[in-house]
Amino acid sequence: MTTRPSPVITPETGETTHVDLPWQVIVWNDPVNTMSYVVYVFRKLFGYDVEKATKLMLEVHFEGRSRVSDGSREKAEIDCFRLHGHGLWATMEQ
Repeated sequence: MTTRPSPVITPETGETTHVDLPWQVIVWNDPVNTMSYVVYVFRKLFGYDVEKATKLMLEVHFEGRSRVSDGSREKAEIDCFRLHGHGLWATMEQ
């Protein structure tokens, strides 16, 4: 005995589904923290190697900001909180 597959019916609701965009964590330049300290924080908090941490620090220094992390809103909130705990000025944006 064989069975036929039943058709899949997708209802038209008129609603569109939006994919949640990742949140970005931005670190801003400040006159307080030294370049070496910022590299240290990026390495400690995010596990970046020296080259990547230095590249991000130089973006912060010369461009005024750098995206250091992205992901879900909860992850971005935690990353911001940790950066604030180390004295860096960080914000989230979507």
